[in-house]
Amino acid sequence: MHILSAASTDPGLRRESNEDSFSLRPTLGLFLVADGMGGHAAGEVASRVAVDVIEAYVEHTEGQGIQATWPFGYNPAIGLDGNRIASAFKLANRQIQQRTVDDASLRGMATTAVALLLAQPPAGSDLSPGAPADTTGEAQTLTALVAHVGDSRAYLWRDGRLEQITRDHSWVEEQIASGAMTEQDARRHPWRNLVTRALTGTDEPDVELTPVSLEPGDRVLICSDGLSTPIDDTAIAGIVAHAPVGDPGPLCTALIEAANAAGGPDNITVVVVDVTA
Repeated sequence: MHILSAASTDPGLRRESNEDSFSLRPTLGLFLVADGMGGHAAGEVASRVAVDVIEAYVEHTEGQGIQATWPFGYNPAIGLDGNRIASAFKLANRQIQQRTVDDASLRGMATTAVALLLAQPPAGSDLSPGAPADTTGEAQTLTALVAHVGDSRAYLWRDGRLEQITRDHSWVEEQIASGAMTEQDARRHPWRNLVTRALTGTDEPDVELTPVSLEPGDRVLICSDGLSTPIDDTAIAGIVAHAPVGDPGPLCTALIEAANAAGGPDNITVVVVDVTA
């Protein structure tokens, strides 16, 4: 199998700055989006710290055993890669805390984050993002993990259907789950952007992990809520359907253009990961 990836980010039409950050590391099997919160430059700092720390931790622990989760304990229930990515999120949270200690003007900053980690990272690929990574072999599936805190999302496109992998950690999502609110009402609710989990630099984050088995023809989309808020899943699916798997760059552009056409109320970041035979 081959992995091809692409990303694009845009401030949107109503924000002066872009507080989103992302990472494409095909050789590590890591793809990541963080959506900063805190206003002014603080949100941008939080998301950049998260991306840098998570990326560095995943790289540092590649090929290591259970000692890879230091300084956190090893949880056998989630496996080695689950521990690696969860520990990376926790370390990012600690670094955000340290930055607020060092600079009082950053207090209150936070970020959501969503990551795709391939459990068997491709070897021998071109280092440039978007280049094919050769994973040729007998295996017809590729094991992966999605980790997230907050309302940045991951989707799986397979056989013409778009499925949301992640569950938003947000107040409106809790109301939907309890039956107190419909999805349509949630999209219009004034508290729709209130998240219940994030990397805040305070309490250790509860990182949700979702295993995913990827096959040739699959596509994973990860994004900040600047995409999923102005356009719903049906509209996203319609755009994805017109972009063939194996050429992720134009899809990133098309999704950002659609979010801006719908008002562009927030920063928009899109990462697309294609799996081909």
